[in-house]
Amino acid sequence: MVSIVEVTTRRQLRQFVDFPNQLYKDVPQFVPATYSDDMEDWNRKKNPAFSYCDARCWLAMRGSEIVGRIGAILSHKSNEKWGTNRLRFTQVDFIDDIEVSSALYETVENWARELGCSAVHGPLGFTDMDREGMLVEGFDRRSCFFTYYNHPYYMQHMAALGYVKDVDWVENLISAPEDEKTIARWAKLSAYVQRRQKLHILEVRTRLGYFPLLKPFFQLVNEAYAPLYGTVDLTPAQVKKYSMKFAPLINPKLTCFVLNEQDELVAFGVSAPSIAEALKKSRGRLLPTGWVHVLHAFRKNDTIDLLLIAVRPDLQGKGVNAIILSKVMQGCRKMGIRYAETGPMLEENEKVQTQWQNFPLKQHKRRRCWVKELDAVPSAAAPNESACQ
Repeated sequence: MVSIVEVTTRRQLRQFVDFPNQLYKDVPQFVPATYSDDMEDWNRKKNPAFSYCDARCWLAMRGSEIVGRIGAILSHKSNEKWGTNRLRFTQVDFIDDIEVSSALYETVENWARELGCSAVHGPLGFTDMDREGMLVEGFDRRSCFFTYYNHPYYMQHMAALGYVKDVDWVENLISAPEDEKTIARWAKLSAYVQRRQKLHILEVRTRLGYFPLLKPFFQLVNEAYAPLYGTVDLTPAQVKKYSMKFAPLINPKLTCFVLNEQDELVAFGVSAPSIAEALKKSRGRLLPTGWVHVLHAFRKNDTIDLLLIAVRPDLQGKGVNAIILSKVMQGCRKMGIRYAETGPMLEENEKVQTQWQNFPLKQHKRRRCWVKELDAVPSAAAPNESACQ
């Protein structure tokens, strides 16, 4: 017998956040999320997304044992922007038991109907900066700290529960060029584009030099990412939150900020040494000693995560990405980096995917956003229909 318990106490939230660590404790490909970040996600005082979102989360119990978890987010801002009437599911995990998964999704779908929503989709986060997409290919590959890992049986459960593909993201593993000719060719192309477009790279020696750019950085994120699936503009409070989250990851050798003649930020690329193994060792906890593993990963590593890249829309298609790639390439050579792993890229986003076509790569993971159209909302739920508008 499976019972569903809503998370209402801090103890239950800790259990909710820690459940994947228990479920995947023997899976070498699983990488824990940052524990403190997941805890803050559900804290209305610390997550600015609650200014336009409603959210709940639940645990699935069999007796005293936790056998699953799921969260749900009603993003009023997303529904308004995209003209939809959907509820998001998020942070879902469950044992291989259809009774468990069915109970979890039934709970979310019932809340969606109460709110007057017409569909449920996910996994998605509060914003596009959060983890999204359920793994459907690449189960033998190590996850990244900013993506989900899940068992292959999840796909069978989703199909059995009536969910179908909405969109897919793909991820590439890229081999960093090592020969001087390739690096010199990209440097020459970078110099040409800078002259032609009257651009230049901001050169700084320490992370502190980037702090004045954090606000325009996220303004450019809003502008460049606006057309992408499920995105909404970040609020000033969210910009502050994510600035504090990403700033420690910035490495001047692996990061490129491109400015125009007016010293306005028009493009950027941010990458960082992979901290996947560091988080595995600390089970996602940075305190009290987890930071030691992270700092070691920053100093000695052969793989980087390509976290974010963006070009102002009016400069897209004009070779500006070559400036970013050239600088990061040179940094990889200096640091002995052999591989670069992309984050999830929408499969139909040709602009971002074609920039990697000149590199040796392998598309090694795929993840999916599922959707289920709900039956007509019962008349009793009619008073709540405006909740999703």
